[in-house]
Amino acid sequence: MREEEFFRRARAGSAGPLEGVRVLDVTKVWSGPLATCVMADLGADVVRIELADGHDGEVPPNIPGTGLSWFRETVHRNKRSAGLDLRADLDRARFLELVAHADIVVENYKPGTLDGWGAGYEACRAAREDVVFVSVSGFGQYGPKSHLPAYDPAIQAAAGWMSLNGLPEGPPVRAPTFLADELAGLHAAIGALAALAHRNRTGEGQHVDVAMVDCLLASSSGLPTLAATGAPPPRLGNETDFVVPANVYECADGHLYLAVAINRHWRTLTEIIGRPELGRAEGFRTNVERLANREPINAMISGWCAGRPLADALEELNDNGLVAAPVRTLTEAVADEHVQARAMLQETVLSNGSTAPIVGPAVKFSRTPTKVRHGAPTPGADTVEVFAELAANDEKNSLRRAS
Repeated sequence: MREEEFFRRARAGSAGPLEGVRVLDVTKVWSGPLATCVMADLGADVVRIELADGHDGEVPPNIPGTGLSWFRETVHRNKRSAGLDLRADLDRARFLELVAHADIVVENYKPGTLDGWGAGYEACRAAREDVVFVSVSGFGQYGPKSHLPAYDPAIQAAAGWMSLNGLPEGPPVRAPTFLADELAGLHAAIGALAALAHRNRTGEGQHVDVAMVDCLLASSSGLPTLAATGAPPPRLGNETDFVVPANVYECADGHLYLAVAINRHWRTLTEIIGRPELGRAEGFRTNVERLANREPINAMISGWCAGRPLADALEELNDNGLVAAPVRTLTEAVADEHVQARAMLQETVLSNGSTAPIVGPAVKFSRTPTKVRHGAPTPGADTVEVFAELAANDEKNSLRRAS
């Protein structure tokens, strides 16, 4: 399918499927901001509540040529910013005025923090009874560890994930991305939208509790079940404990990843590497048998790859229907023509007039297309606009009631 065919029924001027939904973003660092970023990308009007003179999210390094932080520009795109200090009585009252007109509030402070400021769920519910209030934290709103602070790597460690990552003979290794934060942000966005659907159906708002540790366990491919029943999975590096071959192999000018999960594909591979007699040989013909012959199989494939140009090896494997991919650097990946065709990096005008390729929305909608509409706002940039809209809405509602 061509791109223009997929989008042939697109609505002109649509911001996305969540257009008309108002979200208040009371978050910091990554997990909460990512949840609201997902909703902003989907077209929601996300108003970020932050100190007007603050520097939250300005994490180095800056994007070359812009003078602006990659961190803030990535996760606060498509949002507006209102400068408020929720610890101050007047600003807290103004915040609750915004809550009265909002659909969703997202926060990711340590449990109890917003309650202590008079801006937690009960205060927001008093301002709007049917509000959807989403809390993201390391260990959740209840439980014996709910009071503990958390960072992404600490959750990777606490959830057992880090123990599975790395080479078998090496130490545990954290994910190089904010894995627990990312998953918590995605689950928070899903939870917010599910609660919104419930509210739209019943009129009931609710408090949505998202714990980073829960999200990482829930997104661990079902392996916690094995651990809980006495069969904890080993650390296998690039391999798996249920498919052979599945590994990274070195070619003359780079590495490739190859996985052969179907017996028919194994027979194809044996033809390619010049060992057709192993296609149906005892000890090799089924995946269950191949598990016991991991080392000799890896040795055969390594021998075939050694000295071969990476492009030649990939072409032969892919042309024969096998799952194989180059092990690229991130720089190589973002330059790929397919990534470009999917608009996963979109040239965006930033708040100071500079431009940068900002990561685009992952999900594509044929009817309500999404995109990076604008870069991250400077803190407090939209305060006047946001409260002017609030006043206009109040006046409009007053006139409607009077008539």
